[in-house]
Amino acid sequence: MNIDSDIAAAAEILKKGGIVAMPTETVYGLAADACSETAVRKIFEAKGRPFIDPLIVHVSDMEMARSIAVFDEVSEALAKKFWPGPLTIILRKKPSVPDITTAGMDTVAVRMPSHPIAARLISKCGFALAAPSANPFGYISPTCAGHVKDQLGGKVDMILDGGECSRGVESTIVMPPAVSTEGGALILRHGPICAEELSAAVGIDFTPPKKANPAHPAAPGMMKSHYAPKSRLFLFRGLSEIPEGFRGRVVHFVRPKNVTPRDYWLTENSDVNEAARRLFALLRSLDKTSEDIYCQICPDCGAGRAVNDRLQRASFKA
Repeated sequence: MNIDSDIAAAAEILKKGGIVAMPTETVYGLAADACSETAVRKIFEAKGRPFIDPLIVHVSDMEMARSIAVFDEVSEALAKKFWPGPLTIILRKKPSVPDITTAGMDTVAVRMPSHPIAARLISKCGFALAAPSANPFGYISPTCAGHVKDQLGGKVDMILDGGECSRGVESTIVMPPAVSTEGGALILRHGPICAEELSAAVGIDFTPPKKANPAHPAAPGMMKSHYAPKSRLFLFRGLSEIPEGFRGRVVHFVRPKNVTPRDYWLTENSDVNEAARRLFALLRSLDKTSEDIYCQICPDCGAGRAVNDRLQRASFKA
């Protein structure tokens, strides 16, 4: 593989209104020109994604970010501290961003990925890319090129292979006070950057929204059921919660002392970042067995909150 020529080819596809799966540090994204209604529509159609769910727009530098969104003091400080990286900021959008990208809202979700291939691709295009996770809507997010090929291969013009994603769960999403409908700074989706890090960076608290409307989400990943395998998924804290005689697969947070053929684990030594990195790939692998899965809740700290958020939504039963 010649990554330079691949990036150049992908950029040409995107300039012509096509869609390309690209790696980021979080998960693989399905990218298209964020300011082209026709191109963005192809994302929704390929994923089977409802048009009420807004997309994250990816940029390569602050000049590009300011061309599509309005920054204030808090958002500028967040960008300076955490970009490039796994943080998405909800901002007031500029007229160049079509309503289809933002689900009709006057705000736009913006992020600057740190993955070198994503950064180079956006820069090569010269325009921002809308890029939700490159998987069928509601299913487990892809963390390698093979995951994309397995499910969307025939619907994507090109897949850029950047290896396995280093973070493994989607970006943290925040809404600064200037945009918030609740007055304070909000954390709309937990991700690799935790609320404590955000607060330390800008001197204000970030709290979950008091009200959320899954029928009209303010940001991606806020629907009650999401990131879900086809197999039934149940959560547990202690082993006593697993029914006696259960014959499916059990995912522990830490590798158990006595491993049986049904046992899997997210980390060897209580590392929540490792757990986040391994979560989606492991769930995809186990989903191929079609057996029920019990997965252990992680410690509620750092990336563990992101893992637990994904597990809660993946296990939601209406």
